[in-house]
Amino acid sequence: MKQDISALLDFRRQHRRKRISFVSGNFKVIHPGHIRLLRSAKKMADLLVVGVLPRNDFNADTEEQDRLFNVQALSIVDYACVIDDLAEALRALRPDFVVKGTEHEQLENPEAAVLEEIGGKLIFSSGQPLPSAMDRVPTAEPETTIPLIQPHDYMERRGVDCARLVSLVEQIGKLRVCVVGDVIVDEYINCDALGMSQEDPTIVVTPTDTRGYLGGAGIVAAHAAGLGASVHFAAVCGEDKAAGFAADKLREYHVQCRLFPDSTRPTTLKQRFRCRGKTMLRVSHLRQHGVDKMLAEEMLEHLLPLVADAHLLVFSDFNYGCLPQPLVDRLTEWAHRHNTIVVADSQSSSQVGDVSRFRGAHLLTPTEREARLAVHDFEAGLVVLAGQLLKNADAQNIILTLGEAGVLVQQGCAVTDRVPALNPLAQDVVGAGDSLLVLASLALAGGANIWEAACLGSVAAGIQVGRQGNIPLSSNDIITCLRQWW
Repeated sequence: MKQDISALLDFRRQHRRKRISFVSGNFKVIHPGHIRLLRSAKKMADLLVVGVLPRNDFNADTEEQDRLFNVQALSIVDYACVIDDLAEALRALRPDFVVKGTEHEQLENPEAAVLEEIGGKLIFSSGQPLPSAMDRVPTAEPETTIPLIQPHDYMERRGVDCARLVSLVEQIGKLRVCVVGDVIVDEYINCDALGMSQEDPTIVVTPTDTRGYLGGAGIVAAHAAGLGASVHFAAVCGEDKAAGFAADKLREYHVQCRLFPDSTRPTTLKQRFRCRGKTMLRVSHLRQHGVDKMLAEEMLEHLLPLVADAHLLVFSDFNYGCLPQPLVDRLTEWAHRHNTIVVADSQSSSQVGDVSRFRGAHLLTPTEREARLAVHDFEAGLVVLAGQLLKNADAQNIILTLGEAGVLVQQGCAVTDRVPALNPLAQDVVGAGDSLLVLASLALAGGANIWEAACLGSVAAGIQVGRQGNIPLSSNDIITCLRQWW
């Protein structure tokens, strides 16, 4: 494998305004020392590039491709490649910093001359010596391997067939979807605990790794695209770095998007500070005022032709003011006129919303709390609650999500059933509702009845809670699970 200088040149051109740290090495086996060095290098810059050295006497027993693959699997690394000519690679990449372990400080370092030429700095660091969660090598997110529980009784009661479910998933590629709602960026900041502060009763931590995920209505659109649908997404965002991250992720997930900038608000950013697998603190950066009339009109003009051509319109509302009622009503009326399925979700976790404002929807997917807020009833049983919400919203179906208790499914005001939770070993519940919403909605748009849609939505949620972060689903994820049930 030869180094691709043009790729390094392209990487630098694409990121010409960002600072780059560069580390090179053999990387026969990724060990904690590597992780500490790479983490230290990443903290110095915006991006970390790693050069894997070519075959030599030290690494001859390990193929270049295998060593490169191991480095590329590290989430902290932004770009990695094989380096044949170090000086040539440095001149192409023009890094701001080259970082080497302190054991090299008293040795001859050929990078020094090139860095003097291009204006970079040579830094010697062995990174943070404390044991760290990062020493457990962060790799690409694993796929769920735990088989989901098959809801035999429910499937038998409602005549739900596995082969039919697989067929519905396979048909998703023919669907056109329009998603409207709040774009959110979720940041997971993993930390090491240093101990208790001596000045006040405060736990002191140090960040070790930050991972960003697309969230909100953006991940709803990404789920739909990952499952094979053709997706258009529209949302309001700020004029900031988080908006750029969201736009990049949407393109990566093959979502056609239009983000409408609003200078009066930041892009909603939700940070979770985690230590030893537990969330210690959540910080939300957001504004909740409504968008102005001119911006709403601009969104409507953009969305009307897309909704007319779509099989499915999804409202994914987080109640931060990005979906004013006139916009919702006009799009819903337009969707009904063009026989487009309408589905809505209105989240009320730290904020308060009213899912019943999405009148005339074919499906609503609230939590129990969101349903109770909408009908102002905190005492009624679940069946009565779902029936009242259907009546208030003039909706056709409800899938009421109940966390560890699964979901309650209500068709009209008379027929009710329940699907149990399918994954008893949840790792991260973030995104469960989004994935259920998407697959259940796509199933309805593809011709499923509500019982089939609820079963597929529960499968999606079961897979999603089995991994950390809100990561787009794929049709293969779903079909693999369903075939385990045959």
